[in-house]
Amino acid sequence: MPLIPVLPENHSHVLAEFDCLDPLLSALRLDSGRLKCTCLAVSRKWLALGTSAGGLHLIQKEGWKQRLILTHKEGSITQVACCPHDEDFIAVATSQGLVVVWELQLERRGRPERVSVSWEHRGQAITALCWDTSILRVYVGDTGGKVSYLRAGSSKLGKGSAFVIFPVQTVTTVDSRVVQLGYQDGRLLVSSLSRCYLCDTEREKFWRVGSKEREGEYGACFFPQNKGLLVGQPPLLYSARPGSRIWEASFNGEVLSTHQFKQPLACPPLPLITYREEPRYNPQQKSAQSIAFPKLLYFGDQNLLTWTDSAIYVFTPQNGQVLLWTEVKDLVDIAVYRNELFCLHGSGRLSHLSLLSAERCVERLLRRESWPLAAVVCCMFQHTITTSRARKSIPIDRLEHLKSQLSSSTHQELIGQLEEVITKLEPLDSASSSRRSSISSHESFNVLDCGIYRVISRRGSQSDEETSSLINQSMSEEERLKEFSFVQEDEQVDHDPQSSERLEAERSEQGLPFHLPISFRTKPPRIALQAVKDSVSSFVKKTTEKINTLQMNSELWQRPEFRDGGQADMSAPYSEEMDNEVYDEMPKAEADMQELRSATERAMSQMQDPLALLDPVCLGETLLEWLVVLERILGPVENGSTVPGPSNVNGPEEEQWDNQNSCSEQQEESTFSSGEPTESVTEEKKEEPPELREKEEQCDSTEKEPNGSPPDPVRVVSPKPVPSDLLANLSQLATLYTELSCFRNQEKEQALECTTFLRRYFFLLDQERVRKMCLLCYQTLPEVQRSFTEAMLDLTQSSKLVEVIQRGDLLRSLRSLREQPWSAPLLLAHLHRLYEKHGEAAVRSFTQFYPTITPADVMTMAEQSHFLAYLDNLVQSQTEGHRLSFLQSLLEPESLRQDWLELALTHDAPQRCDTLTPDGQPRWHSHCFSWGYGRLLSLLIRLPADLSSKQKMAETCRSHGYWMGYIHLCCELRRRTEAFSTICKLDDISLLEEDDGVEPQTLEEWKLLIQLSQQCSSAVDSQQVSGVNGSSLSNGSADCGGKISPENLTLMLARTAGPDRALAVLEDCGVQLVLSPHSTLVCELLKVTEKRQRAMIQMMLERCDRFLWSQHA
Repeated sequence: MPLIPVLPENHSHVLAEFDCLDPLLSALRLDSGRLKCTCLAVSRKWLALGTSAGGLHLIQKEGWKQRLILTHKEGSITQVACCPHDEDFIAVATSQGLVVVWELQLERRGRPERVSVSWEHRGQAITALCWDTSILRVYVGDTGGKVSYLRAGSSKLGKGSAFVIFPVQTVTTVDSRVVQLGYQDGRLLVSSLSRCYLCDTEREKFWRVGSKEREGEYGACFFPQNKGLLVGQPPLLYSARPGSRIWEASFNGEVLSTHQFKQPLACPPLPLITYREEPRYNPQQKSAQSIAFPKLLYFGDQNLLTWTDSAIYVFTPQNGQVLLWTEVKDLVDIAVYRNELFCLHGSGRLSHLSLLSAERCVERLLRRESWPLAAVVCCMFQHTITTSRARKSIPIDRLEHLKSQLSSSTHQELIGQLEEVITKLEPLDSASSSRRSSISSHESFNVLDCGIYRVISRRGSQSDEETSSLINQSMSEEERLKEFSFVQEDEQVDHDPQSSERLEAERSEQGLPFHLPISFRTKPPRIALQAVKDSVSSFVKKTTEKINTLQMNSELWQRPEFRDGGQADMSAPYSEEMDNEVYDEMPKAEADMQELRSATERAMSQMQDPLALLDPVCLGETLLEWLVVLERILGPVENGSTVPGPSNVNGPEEEQWDNQNSCSEQQEESTFSSGEPTESVTEEKKEEPPELREKEEQCDSTEKEPNGSPPDPVRVVSPKPVPSDLLANLSQLATLYTELSCFRNQEKEQALECTTFLRRYFFLLDQERVRKMCLLCYQTLPEVQRSFTEAMLDLTQSSKLVEVIQRGDLLRSLRSLREQPWSAPLLLAHLHRLYEKHGEAAVRSFTQFYPTITPADVMTMAEQSHFLAYLDNLVQSQTEGHRLSFLQSLLEPESLRQDWLELALTHDAPQRCDTLTPDGQPRWHSHCFSWGYGRLLSLLIRLPADLSSKQKMAETCRSHGYWMGYIHLCCELRRRTEAFSTICKLDDISLLEEDDGVEPQTLEEWKLLIQLSQQCSSAVDSQQVSGVNGSSLSNGSADCGGKISPENLTLMLARTAGPDRALAVLEDCGVQLVLSPHSTLVCELLKVTEKRQRAMIQMMLERCDRFLWSQHA
């Protein structure tokens, strides 16, 4: 994982995505190409989604449950607005210019009613809706510049109010299209393409905001001043201007100042904190931005929000600063409520974002157990996380717990950065001590007779929080265990993420302790021992490093304190021996590392020469010289060569032994956990299918080297600590040696094979490059792929996701995998576990991880039949127009086309004896059989390819009896004679008549087709009489079209070229044919039709000629 950059101190807030709304859209069927979401609105209770089919879905935000769907036959929904002061009312605009106000009547459990309807804007596209802040009145703006309003009657307003119909009134008509509307305290704000207008709706007065015009889409909005010292002040209004400028105006429309955000926006975008991808921050991306703000919205706590199609911007206009800006792709519309954003993308996808401080973001990520993402945010915003103010929401113990949840194998650098952040943390006392001097401003107190100060805290003050933290610290351990178990049960029962978050927030406000999501259920002994081993190894490693870096003092070793007197006498020689041992080990380790560093730098410098780098022989010699040093320093230690001392109890030797026997231990664990004796395991093995048993025997046989000795254990952790700068060069050289040994035979004796080197030095290799190498050499060196898979499984064994997968819940495992970004090798290891657990059902769901996991990855993991199901699902997940190009992009290398074609022709396919005769010719009507992967086959044969590939594909289709593909390929290869011969043997005339049929284009082709049909008709009749293939058509269609006979072909030619020419072709072919009465009648009718057509054409030409002559005269 690359080093995480630290953001500047002026950035304290982020946009974060905690909820995924894709399942909601799937449940509403709004993720298809036919039905999409077109607009949205949000309130305290509702999320309203308008669709292209005229439906309005009302989603309850608490639990994301659909409560209502309102249908409209007047077109698709273009605008929707929720009433801010009464959530029982909602306004909707359609594409035909209709505006409807709905009363939902959910409190009275009645049916929704249309309480007001307006056709004032018929034929115009409605661009803006805005509610009055006090009464049930909606303002409407359209593309023509007209602004009107309609009022809604309701029984809530008193008796008879529901029966009053208020007329629709036009407020004004501005000079151009209405871009945005706003309403505040009796005044309406209208922003058009050229100006911004302010209207007093009570006095019917109008003002123009500013004197300069503009051209384009620029928004405007009111900015309430109802917090802090500004309570009671009239609202301000802000209007967008060209060049990243915003006017600030008074409530009367007078421009007070101009805010210029062009230079403040010359800063890198802040990362979007989301589970979809890793947060990325590029400090070099700095350029001034001249942006047109299409809309302005009052957002959060005294903030201003705007957006373009590729980014979101949040300003604090009171100090003229940019709070943040973040790149978000394909934005169409945004709806906000307090600090929540709901974004509509061009593809119809929805995203739910929240604006919050960095420490609050970390707290919510910890609550959701998103450990890596929380650690990344801590490292990025460490200037905010380390302050004492952040200790209220993120105590030090929570960060320590976060560090313990990270995997030391996959997040080693991230753990190191997090440890640096923890060392910089300011304690909470530093903040509370400065507040004690100003205690009277927050609290009152009195002095008791005993001298104790009694503090009387005000509700909601800061000392309340301090007192609650003291209460938290004084709680007993038993109460904490109860709280932990209560939180765990609550998380298991409650499936509503928003309600659970709200419940957690209420608990934290009431002073409840911090809830760690720790499970106290008993773990399997293997996992528990592994955890103890990891902790002891970490402790021993840290202790050894401290001893090595410490300046040893001999006096410390001469004063040991022993319980027995006899042992105290032996302390002097023991201390001298220990001292000499430490002094001998330190220079030896440093000398080894220095020698390895010198050899690595020498090899790197030699490879700087292009001639040496491009010559495989010279490159191999350079790497072999480096390999000798690597083997001596970091190579595996032979058994019995060294006696482990007390400092390497959990050293590399024990890790190697543990890795070597991990497979047998897992088998024993599964046996003992089931509570059955070992004999039952052998019996179950006998009952396994022969394919699985054969596969297991093959794997067992490949686990041994050719000489019969077991392979080297896979080492995923370095046996010695290696500096980070040296580790980067070692990784580059080791990966290069692995690739060179894989694609080139090593002839020298001291060279290591690719598999052996990979297993010994996997901790040095670049996992992504090794994965790509394995994909290329999978067919020739399958043992390399197996070793890589074994190493990745061992590397990810300590992940908490392994426990989720072992429980057997496929859906929960897939959801856990989607919640955080993964690199391809790590994700591949977890998917391998899923496949071993669930088989084909798991493989079919791997399509959601494309393009991180490619079909080539799945092909190396799954069986052929299961891989075909995955590939078919992946291709069918694309739209019909993009499937062919998408399948073409998957062919890397091009040879996969032929492999996939042969797989699809051999799985879920009819038997060859049903499609081919003994002499290899097509059987009668054998093209009517259904092929399990017919859609995939039709795409594969239509892919562009060179001539030799097309010929090979045609021969493959012919040998397997896939005649539809063979005929199509024959036409592409200009082998139309073979196509006509195959069609005649299949005896189905529909193959000539359909849209994709092979219709003769010349008279010579018609003659050839008639002759072939005459030759094949006798053979087909003999097949039908003898009953060949009589019952095998049950797999296909019972009616596959008419027969191919000279008479039917003559009728087809008569329709195309005329009856006379068709009979002449028959005579040229020498075919003596007696037409049936039906065919004779058809030919006569065609002759009459042809004569009438000629006569009509002649008459029309004569009339045209007379008309032209009359005009000329």
